[in-house]
Amino acid sequence: MQIQTHTDNHIQGDEILHAHVQESVEHALGRYEDRITRVEVFLAEEHARDKHIGHNDDNDKRCVMEARLRGLKPLSVRHHDTTVKDAFEGAADKLLHLVEKTLGRLEHRHESVIIDAEPLG
Repeated sequence: MQIQTHTDNHIQGDEILHAHVQESVEHALGRYEDRITRVEVFLAEEHARDKHIGHNDDNDKRCVMEARLRGLKPLSVRHHDTTVKDAFEGAADKLLHLVEKTLGRLEHRHESVIIDAEPLG
């Protein structure tokens, strides 16, 4: 599972941030690493250019995460919060639930096909 981190001009994307993202994603989604080929994390500050004109939205940190699962369309989530860390953790939690739900549905469908294919008595 490849993990990529992207930041805008207003978020300092240093090695500490990249290491935290890498470790957190591996911890949260590691059990699905055979199904996930890549996770991309996009961190940004919204309204940064508007702060000088009085725009002061507390939830201006945004994290968008996209997971690419083998054989499926990419899954993406977004979360806004007051800090980069909270925005990332909120998005990571949403992505974990979306991956679990998506793969759970696929496995349920696969089990139904196997059950339906078995001969009746």
